[in-house]
Amino acid sequence: MGQAREVMDRLTDALTAHPDLNVIGELYAEDAVAVTPDEGEIRGRDNIVAYWREMTEAVPDARFESLHSYEVGDTAIDEGIFSGRNTGPLHLPTGETIPGTQKEIRIRGVDIATVRDGRIVDYRLYFDEMEFLGQLGLLPPS
Repeated sequence: MGQAREVMDRLTDALTAHPDLNVIGELYAEDAVAVTPDEGEIRGRDNIVAYWREMTEAVPDARFESLHSYEVGDTAIDEGIFSGRNTGPLHLPTGETIPGTQKEIRIRGVDIATVRDGRIVDYRLYFDEMEFLGQLGLLPPS
């Protein structure tokens, strides 16, 4: 197992079951860039940690079931199922916050992390945001 895979596995562990924002912060380079479907491009370690703080507060008991994991050079790729109960507040892109829906979610996603010198410098997260919002009951009736 290479460095990229080790860092990605540590990130997954730090995000699930008992989230640890200190560990998450240690895993990202100061000038890291992350891209997510809900927030777009996020620049800098502190902003990325703030993103993960909101996500881990929204779903504090999150689990990740790995379906496929790869490592190619300095990049680790995970495909899996993210699941848990939304018990904490959700921060919307509009700046609004809504209380937890108490609904279970189960969404498939892909994470890609490029690692240099033991830290993530580029991170990409892909998941179907409409499926996420639908499972939370936050979409208007069709």
